[in-house]
Amino acid sequence: MAFLADGRKRPRDFGIVSGPTGPNNAITDVPAVKVGQTTLIEGRNIRTGVTVILPHGGNLFREKVRAAIFVGNGFGKLMGSTQVNELGEIESPIALTATLNVPRVADAILDYMLDLPGNEKVRSLNVVVGETNDGQLNDIRARRVGKAEVMAALNGAKTGSVEEGVVGAGTGTICFGWKGGIGTSSRVAGSWTVGVLVQTNFGGALRIGGMPWPSGKIGPATGDGSVMIVIATDAPVEHRELERLAARAMWGLGRVGSSGSNGSGDYAIAFSTARTGEAVRGDRLSPLLAAVIDATEEAVLNSLFLARTVEGNGVRVEALPVDQVVMEWKRRNGQ
Repeated sequence: MAFLADGRKRPRDFGIVSGPTGPNNAITDVPAVKVGQTTLIEGRNIRTGVTVILPHGGNLFREKVRAAIFVGNGFGKLMGSTQVNELGEIESPIALTATLNVPRVADAILDYMLDLPGNEKVRSLNVVVGETNDGQLNDIRARRVGKAEVMAALNGAKTGSVEEGVVGAGTGTICFGWKGGIGTSSRVAGSWTVGVLVQTNFGGALRIGGMPWPSGKIGPATGDGSVMIVIATDAPVEHRELERLAARAMWGLGRVGSSGSNGSGDYAIAFSTARTGEAVRGDRLSPLLAAVIDATEEAVLNSLFLARTVEGNGVRVEALPVDQVVMEWKRRNGQ
């Protein structure tokens, strides 16, 4: 059983989820993908941050990646989405943050991209920035994430393990009334890998490994909120099929009990790092579709299991009582 530095464990370590993963069980198991995060916990009211996902470490404007975006419910702000689906590609890092920070984060990424060697004459650049609203735990009107925080995340982006829970864009988020955050997972599908990263800030009727579990005390019972889902694969998948992969993320949300309510912004961004190879479509796509569903479910659960109780902005949000969850899950499963 794998223990994190602070003693927390993922649901996989208790046998609640299974399936073949990459070495880190993270979106970074897709070769070349990097993740960087800046976490802001300041005073009594600032609980926010930014998470960046880099499809590769080069100049993304010069080496674009195939991509697609699927909107499960559009109550949200996903900057740059229309061009991604019009042209079928992404040309910047993907950033996740708090709702009112979207323009500031986008401006910082523009500075980063325009300063890259080879981009001296660039006059148009499509930046992709998604969000969820962390305004209960965080003074969101302060718009605390700026250029310094974004650059720190970009410069610190790395492959390998990814920190989960109360970190980056998930610092102030709430999921099913419990403390949510950043979660990630991966699946091996034949010779390819699929990785998922989520920023969880939504609700509904929580299910853990198929077991119903009560929602926490904070957050609307309607399931309003938002979730951002980023999907990466090294399979040679084109825009139409990437859109289908992104849509399957909503099935993963359904497994954990998302209600997809009127007030929820549910978005999935999918990209492929592959530059060569016969395009995967038809029946050959099926293992990848299943991998997205499984990895999305596990990433959401990881965000809950690895979160800790947070107080901020006059609100206290409890962490999921993991010990109780595991005890009940084992009892129901005869363990």
